Amino acid sequence: MTHVLVTGGAGYLGSILCERLLDAGCRVTALDNLMYGQHTVFHLCANPNFSFVFGDARNESLIRAQVGLADVIIPLAAIVGAPACDCDPVAAESVNLGAIRLLNGLRSANQLLVFPTTNSGYGTKSGETYCTEDTPLEPISLYARTKACAEAEVLDREGTIALRLATVFGMSPRMRLDLLVNHFVYAAATDKYLVLFEEQFKRNYVHVRDVADCFQHVIEHADAMIGRTYNVGLDDANLSKRELASAIQRHVPGFVVHSAPVGSDPDKRNYIVSNQRLRDAGFAASRTLDDGIVELLKGYAAMGRRPCSNG
Repeated sequence: MTHVLVTGGAGYLGSILCERLLDAGCRVTALDNLMYGQHTVFHLCANPNFSFVFGDARNESLIRAQVGLADVIIPLAAIVGAPACDCDPVAAESVNLGAIRLLNGLRSANQLLVFPTTNSGYGTKSGETYCTEDTPLEPISLYARTKACAEAEVLDREGTIALRLATVFGMSPRMRLDLLVNHFVYAAATDKYLVLFEEQFKRNYVHVRDVADCFQHVIEHADAMIGRTYNVGLDDANLSKRELASAIQRHVPGFVVHSAPVGSDPDKRNYIVSNQRLRDAGFAASRTLDDGIVELLKGYAAMGRRPCSNG
């Protein structure tokens, strides 16, 4: 039985991924400091193959003990997104880069590290030419820079596969409203209007459960994929902000989108992405953007009230 250590295992992606790995027959240890007070893995505790460790991914003695027990390591613990990293740059550097250096130095040559990074490292391309894994990275934000640096360092060692994730969407036990699709749908469901700036800027999107499926695929096919980087996104979802808003309008009658000539994104991404290398490795995302919009609308209805913060 493959033993997988997931740091940040109670987070937005982690709480979905841990369940997916358990369903695939893995033994899973989730490590998380529960900084948002989340209770997102309670439903996994009845599974005898699941265990939880409360702690920080920067704690060397704690990480050393857990790394030694794992066959596969997936470091999800991170300060995610440009605004969050700008609010606490010291934490961003220590978690997004320092904790990865710690893990990478402690693991042995026969342990697989599947490193999740972000395709925001492609920066401000034209939005007309597809970025591949060979496209030079031009990270703009502190978030993108820390992830790009960490990716380069882990790929310098054997036993690494890096996944450059598109902007993720979909419901999760540890919900995030700051992700672009999730945010736009929430605005449609609650306020019924959205002020849109830099509306022609493009990026790629992917469902959170497709990301979890991709991690499982990588573990199962590691021998053929080792040592490489893969873009992980939905081929039909290289969209501008305006195109995304229009897709939501088709599901939410009366959703008003106002184009503003002012305003800017702190992470000025504008690119489209090719996921061909991942398809060649046998995996393609299957959940459509429309699937995600419908799911999110149901989830927000079930939320019952406006959350205090994105957390």
